[in-house]
Amino acid sequence: MTNQRLIHPDFQFYLDLKQQDLIDLFKSLRQLILDLYPDSNELLYHTHALTSVFSISEKLSDAFCMIPIYTNHLNLGFNKGTLLNDPHKILTGTGNLIRHVDVKTQSDFQKDSIKELILEAINFAISDMDKATKSKGMTISKIK
Repeated sequence: MTNQRLIHPDFQFYLDLKQQDLIDLFKSLRQLILDLYPDSNELLYHTHALTSVFSISEKLSDAFCMIPIYTNHLNLGFNKGTLLNDPHKILTGTGNLIRHVDVKTQSDFQKDSIKELILEAINFAISDMDKATKSKGMTISKIK
């Protein structure tokens, strides 16, 4: 069964300002992540990008992936991407921890290799947690 979590109004306000193709890509990718881990907490930010972060807890440090939406594109980011096994060499980036996959079309994230990477990131985040969380399946807006 598909988890039909509504998009938070704070986030929806800024999402509606984006191009329709980016909105559609975001919604489909978000749904894939929620289907793979329905208990994830979604942390919402609006800084240099409109970003939905998926976390095992309510803390950013326990996040496993994110979808930053920029002006003309979006990515599937992995908060601890350098620590993940990437046998298909699909992660890009030069940061100390964060890696991402460029998303231009739905076929970019409907590959088994992407689903495997998301699941590995989830499992890594669970094993890397300091303590258990009390929050599950919540949406937490950090947008002011």
